[in-house]
Amino acid sequence: MKPLQLLGRHCNRLVNALPHPLLSVFLSTSCSILSRKKKLNGYEYVDQEKYADLVRTVTTSKTSSQTPERIFEEDSFLYGKVMRSKGPLQESEPKVPQNRIPLNNPNKVLLAVEKTDPNIPVKIGLPGKSQMTNGRLPSVTRILQQTMPMEQAFYLERWKQRMIMELGEEGFIEYTAAVFSQGKLFHAQLEDLLLSKEPYTPKPDDTEQLVGYMNSVDHVLPDIVGVRTLESAVLHSELQYLGFVDCVAKYRGKLCVIDWKTSEKQKPTLKNTFDNPLQVAAYIGAINHDSNYNFQVDCGLIVIAYKDGSPAHAHFLDSDTCLHYWDKWLLRLEEYKEKKEKE
Repeated sequence: MKPLQLLGRHCNRLVNALPHPLLSVFLSTSCSILSRKKKLNGYEYVDQEKYADLVRTVTTSKTSSQTPERIFEEDSFLYGKVMRSKGPLQESEPKVPQNRIPLNNPNKVLLAVEKTDPNIPVKIGLPGKSQMTNGRLPSVTRILQQTMPMEQAFYLERWKQRMIMELGEEGFIEYTAAVFSQGKLFHAQLEDLLLSKEPYTPKPDDTEQLVGYMNSVDHVLPDIVGVRTLESAVLHSELQYLGFVDCVAKYRGKLCVIDWKTSEKQKPTLKNTFDNPLQVAAYIGAINHDSNYNFQVDCGLIVIAYKDGSPAHAHFLDSDTCLHYWDKWLLRLEEYKEKKEKE
């Protein structure tokens, strides 16, 4: 037995034998100090192998292209999955739209003869103010941005701030401008291909990103035929909102609103696409209530093209899935209108 521990044990015996309470307290305190073990460093017992990957990530990552999806993964790894409250504030039943306009338009009369050559896709420009009943109409993109769920908005803002820290204010502006520019080039190239029906052949002035995106969608394009609309504006005559549709064509025999997206990160599930399904549902509803289009649509397709050329993910939305997201879109539209009324 160590000397200090031995001395402490003798002190305790002496304390118990003493009758005077004050002396007993004094000696008891002194003995406990003597018998106290040396304080150990807690870090000596940390399982360093368990956290080796985390330490390596923190110490080696200087700059990275952070995305909202990546931040979700990091937070889940560091803190575990978010446990949602099951208290009284949680709604027992899901919300339903107050004004449940149908996705399809039962009153739309489809002409037996096309207004235009069916071999030429319809392209409608954005309407002027004189054509609008209530002046300037909100776009689908604007409505979704201004009604974004708080959690999604938080991670998006956090990603933006990280990018600004890495690139600076001007660098971030240049980055977003470059992404937008590459997206326009990608859409323009797709339009040329769908009109010419010829395979993509890289040109000398094509950027590396464009070549990557086109290689990514190469396996999807053969399944798309019968193009009805390309880069065309749509207006929901009853709900009064605007949209700009990338494409309407048949995908594996189903007429779909097709939305082309670009991404640096893999999005293998529909959940990874965030509000994109609501956007597609909004476009479908608008087409079905727009007299410029002599057809109706009840399916959608979201194609995610990757810059590195890896095979694109094609997320097909059948009619039931579109109806599900149509209800979600109507709720977001009602929320937007409520906010505008309070301004």
